[in-house]
Amino acid sequence: MTIYVGNLSYQATEDDLKTVFGDYGTVKRVVMPTDRETGKMRGFAFVEMTESDQEDSAISQLDGAEWMGRRIRVNKARPRENNNRNTQRRNNSW
Repeated sequence: MTIYVGNLSYQATEDDLKTVFGDYGTVKRVVMPTDRETGKMRGFAFVEMTESDQEDSAISQLDGAEWMGRRIRVNKARPRENNNRNTQRRNNSW
């Protein structure tokens, strides 16, 4: 399972997230997507921990918490949905 962390401060780093989530268990991986054109962080991240009960604990404790001046959203990440633009482009033979 992976955790979605939204409404992040643009000053947040992978190390910051590892520290905060490390209070709830072992952090396996942190991914902070960036904008393709600007290279700037997009304001959300994904955190993967070694144990699902650790993830559940982090979610229940951190969702809605104020961190770095923002109220963060923390929940289970949902599978990525198909992007209609890309799907449509592949299905059309122009």
